[in-house]
Amino acid sequence: MTLSAAERFARLRLARTDRIGPVAFAQLLGRYGSAVRALGALPDLVRKSGAASIPPPPETVERELAAGDRIGARLLVLGDPDYPERLAALDPAPPVLWTRGRTELLARPCVAVVGARIASAGGQRIARGLADQLGQAGHVVVSGLARGIDAAAHEGALSTGTVAVLGGGVDDIYPPEHADLYARVVDRGCVVSESPIGARAQARDFPRRNRIISGLSRGVVVVEAEIRSGSLITARLAAEQGRDVFAVPGSPLDPRARGPNELLRQGAILCEGIEDIERAFTTLRGLSEPPAPSLIYEGDLDDGLLERVAALLSPTPTPRDEIARALDLPVAQVAAALLELSLAGRAELLPGGLASL
Repeated sequence: MTLSAAERFARLRLARTDRIGPVAFAQLLGRYGSAVRALGALPDLVRKSGAASIPPPPETVERELAAGDRIGARLLVLGDPDYPERLAALDPAPPVLWTRGRTELLARPCVAVVGARIASAGGQRIARGLADQLGQAGHVVVSGLARGIDAAAHEGALSTGTVAVLGGGVDDIYPPEHADLYARVVDRGCVVSESPIGARAQARDFPRRNRIISGLSRGVVVVEAEIRSGSLITARLAAEQGRDVFAVPGSPLDPRARGPNELLRQGAILCEGIEDIERAFTTLRGLSEPPAPSLIYEGDLDDGLLERVAALLSPTPTPRDEIARALDLPVAQVAAALLELSLAGRAELLPGGLASL
């Protein structure tokens, strides 16, 4: 079903509301059935919980839409027919995406190639060659437009189609020296971002960017990466999303090989060439997991329940199922309480059914 213009506008406005991230967005949409009704209900939730989650005025959203029009960007909101199916299946899915270039590439089979910013010449050659071979085999190569391995992967796949996912807006070219590469990706591939038009990338934006990189992809290939790196975060997110994780092995004398080698110890698939990737994709999968229980709760929540749920939170992320068991309550009721606590700034909702202070 095609969303109405009013619903698409409301979904963008809800997504831009302070304290409403993808988890809260999904719960509000499930609870009220539409963003229009969720925005209508938000004032009552705000008064009840003392929240600071006030939607931006319509004029702010109109300015964002106008800015997108000026640069030829396209808005995809969750529920649009062209919204990527793989991202829509995530729990939770990014509420909105801005794109520039060939948006149709997002519907094709994708493989992410990521790795170190300060990459060796050999690592860049491997990334470029893998990307070229993946493209020739019909895959769209996804990466993050960063220095090193990311740039090499985009270069290798330009002729067949590549997707660059950014932390800032789709008009935020970072690093600046990739302006020419960015222009070629827009021309031959697609640039994607969850951030508003004009937003400049901040450190907090890169985990969200990495989640989209893995979410779009059937698998993630890590070429070079140190132990503490964004590439390993992308690999972890890919594993959590049920994607295949591939690692290109390297010399133990090179610190950039420590990340891929550690992934191999943890069960990642050895990748010495495209044959390893294709073989993994043709292997039969196990049984799919059962569907998640509904988190729609229709009843009212008293202050006492909110305080009992809040008392079980800590800075360490806690599964909402665990909170529900501790209180002997339905998961849907606990999810509704966590939503109201998050609107009040007293909890943070995280992917995977987690919550923290």
